[in-house]
Amino acid sequence: MRVKLINYTPEPERTVAAAARLCYSSCGAEKLMEELTDEGIASFLKKLVSLGHFSPLEHVSFSFAIEGVSRNLSHQLVRHRIASYSQKSQRYVNEEGFNYVIPPSILKNSDALALFREKMADLQRAYESLAQLVPKEDARYVLPGACETKLVATFNGRSLLNFFQHRCCQRAQWEIRALAGEMLRLVREVAPNLFAKAGPTCVTHGICYEGKMSCGRITNIVSREE
Repeated sequence: MRVKLINYTPEPERTVAAAARLCYSSCGAEKLMEELTDEGIASFLKKLVSLGHFSPLEHVSFSFAIEGVSRNLSHQLVRHRIASYSQKSQRYVNEEGFNYVIPPSILKNSDALALFREKMADLQRAYESLAQLVPKEDARYVLPGACETKLVATFNGRSLLNFFQHRCCQRAQWEIRALAGEMLRLVREVAPNLFAKAGPTCVTHGICYEGKMSCGRITNIVSREE
């Protein structure tokens, strides 16, 4: 998996702070942008996020180039609908000899790994044969969810907080959880105050909504706080 933050709103934290301050000031956003200090921005954003006032975060966006992930992951990713996606097309791009993602549980089991590689090879041959008989857009129907894909994803700040809440959770599927962790690391480098408290609710609020399916992490967090 390779993830890179390829673009983002310039001075995202200053932009969010100015947008939020505008609601309570007679000054315009441009003047507020000029007057805000780094210390003032950090303090204000900490308060803003702690109060759950997230709408100003919608004024900033972050774009990620994502490679070496599976189609299974991309199917989960697009469930986060307040975002924009561009993905490698299996209709126009030839998938002959396609790369694929192997789950860790299969990598650890030699018998499972041998079977997995065998079936991937079967599907590669089937795709190549079908592509000689029918259009690629129809041959692709035999491609597996493990097939490697590439995409660009753009989220606004508020949507990212929601994404991290759900996908940094230990209950999230392993591949998208790894993606969320890397995306969070990258945005914290450019907007540390906005995403300082980002993550699953057990970490951010001391609450777990998974009920009987909880991973148990919340118990350890509460114990440490006590």
